[in-house]
Amino acid sequence: MKAMGKMRRLIAPVLCGAAVTAVLAAPTAQAAPGGHQGRDPGWVLTGTGTDARFRGLAAVGHDAAWVAGSGGTVLRTTDGGHHWHDVSPAAAAGLEFRDIEAFDRRRAVALSIGEGEASRVFRTEDGGATWTESFRNTDARAFYDCLAFFDSRHGLAMSDPVAGRFRILSTSDGGRNWQVLPDAGMPEAQPGEAGFAASGQCLVSSGSSDVWLATGGAATARVLHSRDRGLTWTEAASPIPAGDPARGVFALAFRDRTHGIAVGGDYRADQVSSDAASVTGDGGRSWRRADAPPPAYRSGVAWLPHSPRSALAVGPTGTDVTRDGGRTWRTVDTGSYDTVDCAADGGCWAAGEKGRVARLR
Repeated sequence: MKAMGKMRRLIAPVLCGAAVTAVLAAPTAQAAPGGHQGRDPGWVLTGTGTDARFRGLAAVGHDAAWVAGSGGTVLRTTDGGHHWHDVSPAAAAGLEFRDIEAFDRRRAVALSIGEGEASRVFRTEDGGATWTESFRNTDARAFYDCLAFFDSRHGLAMSDPVAGRFRILSTSDGGRNWQVLPDAGMPEAQPGEAGFAASGQCLVSSGSSDVWLATGGAATARVLHSRDRGLTWTEAASPIPAGDPARGVFALAFRDRTHGIAVGGDYRADQVSSDAASVTGDGGRSWRRADAPPPAYRSGVAWLPHSPRSALAVGPTGTDVTRDGGRTWRTVDTGSYDTVDCAADGGCWAAGEKGRVARLR
């Protein structure tokens, strides 16, 4: 079972304010080359100069973003993607980054995944010129998947179950130091249950203390919720299909403490992913199927700023948009992306395989 879980995890200028609403309200036009749909929101690829696969993404603004991916690669842009600077940690060569959280253009925390010591946390305060390894997992049973921060000091990291419960790391100093939280308040894991390190969105936060954890691989896909920064958790079943190591909830996004979207499905290209999205309006206590979900597996999701009912979902076969809070989705781009993130100023970015990083226009 452990080997199966490892396989699953290892494979596994923009718009703001009225401009977002105007673009999303525009009718669909004829598809342009590369999968872009006319006046619908679409991606503009940027040249990264690498073929790394980027599953970690942090949007700082419409001009600035960080990406982290395979081969220990971390890139940063501060000019809207016209130039990407390789700021990879020297000590991370060969590691697999799957999540990065940025506080601004200079400060970021990145997570590499894997069993045992392959799971590490690095942090920088100078735009990636130097990095400090602040955590290295020494428990062979643990496999860390995702990071989430409540603010620039308080954050969590989550591991697949250890001794029958998901393990949570906590920091209160911006990622300089980490400690394992007690698991007494964590529900027992189902047989085969784990997180998916596919987009850095299997652990997400909203506000000062709420955090949600997405699961798959077991009989039922679940979303766990904590109101106290990871000390105690409640559980809720998701209608996204599970029952197989390749199926479950891959990504979450909450625009506040109440309204959330979950996406996922079956990551195998030859498998149908019905019911690939679900929504909650009660903080994750209950989830219901999207009336018209994305047509295929989706690994990343993000709310569009300044447009409270609009969001984007991405995956290997395309990008979908919702304008009604996640109930119905429509494909607007057919390019391959693994993760998506939007900044408060309206800047949205997507990243994925073969060095693909794009801005939303």
